[in-house]
Amino acid sequence: MYRLFRYAPDYQLVSWLFLRLLALVYLAAFYSLSVQIEGLAGPQGILPFQSVLDASWQQYGWSSLWRLPNLLWIYAGDGALFALAISGCIFAVLLFFAIRQRFALISLFVCYLSLYHAGQVFTNFQWDYLLMETGFLAIFLVNGPNHLLIFLFHWLLFRLRFLSGLSKWFSGDPSWAHFTALDYYFETQPLPHIGAWYAQQLPQWLLHAGVGVTFFAELIVPLFIFLPRRFRIFAALFTIALQLLIIATSNHNFINLLTIVLCLFLLDDRFLMRLFPRHMQHRRTDNRDLQHSSGAFAVQADASWKLKLFALLIMLSSISLSYRMISGQPLPQPFQNMTAVMHSFGLGNVYHVFPTMQTERMELQIEGSQDGKHWQAYVFRYKPGPVERMPAFIVPHQPRLDWMMWFVPTKNPQVSFWLEPFLLGLWHNQQAITGLLEKNPFAAKAPPLPQGFSLSLPFHQSAATTANG
Repeated sequence: MYRLFRYAPDYQLVSWLFLRLLALVYLAAFYSLSVQIEGLAGPQGILPFQSVLDASWQQYGWSSLWRLPNLLWIYAGDGALFALAISGCIFAVLLFFAIRQRFALISLFVCYLSLYHAGQVFTNFQWDYLLMETGFLAIFLVNGPNHLLIFLFHWLLFRLRFLSGLSKWFSGDPSWAHFTALDYYFETQPLPHIGAWYAQQLPQWLLHAGVGVTFFAELIVPLFIFLPRRFRIFAALFTIALQLLIIATSNHNFINLLTIVLCLFLLDDRFLMRLFPRHMQHRRTDNRDLQHSSGAFAVQADASWKLKLFALLIMLSSISLSYRMISGQPLPQPFQNMTAVMHSFGLGNVYHVFPTMQTERMELQIEGSQDGKHWQAYVFRYKPGPVERMPAFIVPHQPRLDWMMWFVPTKNPQVSFWLEPFLLGLWHNQQAITGLLEKNPFAAKAPPLPQGFSLSLPFHQSAATTANG
């Protein structure tokens, strides 16, 4: 047990490389949000975040500060949202070049947490949780790795992979049960690119075998994370290879890249030195010198009790939520309160990637008309639209509006309540909203509102409820 809290000298080079790659993932995530956050959550956007803050404060008062922890309580205008995203890009560059790393990592976490809450349903995805928890743990990595911290990274990767497999296995979805999920996945995924078309042409037996590989990768391989070194290395290489295959056939933003980065902690310096024997050698020496300096040792000792505390909270939250997901049983009230607070900070979550599979692609097209006879389509930037347009490869960018349009045909009110405000913004030609599209055929003059049109959902209330979880 004592070894769990000790310094881990075999992960110095891994830690250095991990922080550099994490900086690149952060940079991609913030830049992706910078070009769309105003249209999603600005005052003239689809779901203005200021309305959520006002509603939360009116309902919860001071407790709103921990229900919605963010930097936008004073001002949630376009300038503040954009500044947060650009600041995140700047801090990511600082982290990449190892400049004020602790400050950069804390700032990155706080900025992304703020944008996560601001984006509401548009940023309420598992890759957003994954980035926040990864970024939070990385704050403790600045003074060097210890075995407890490495275990927490292992536990995070295990949850991501194993729970995704369990959710598929227990979902009752016939396509997973009958090993036919890949017959549909490449065609029905939210934002396919050209690689998906080629994958769809593979023979059926190979697609069925791919489902078996998926179950092996998500139910068996994650167990190797906690086994001796050679098993961990196999788990890392197998998982990385599968993530690269997913990138080659799917537009899933930065989650696959972040999963690859997390796999670094299944390796060690001895493994990496075989790949970078000369160029990286000095990194081990630099980090070792830092660890043995008295100032660094004092900071590291001071951080250890904080890491132990957060480790306990993350374990309690993640185990509790995993139990609830698997058993279907509600948690006792104290655990519900604890997991709600942890979730509001993006920590201790569970993961269940694609537990069910759509077997038919339904594509929604939005059209407008000035006279009710001649109709023109609004064209989205990335979601399937004009049949003559080849689907684009956009990893690691995630166009949040295009992605959310995939959920609309399911008529799920939890994900489609934003549709009517979006349509209203199109009819009003709100630049922040139409700017999210590739083509607005009514840029000169918006089409008239249908007679008697009104919102059927209390938009602001729905938005606040969603943000508060």
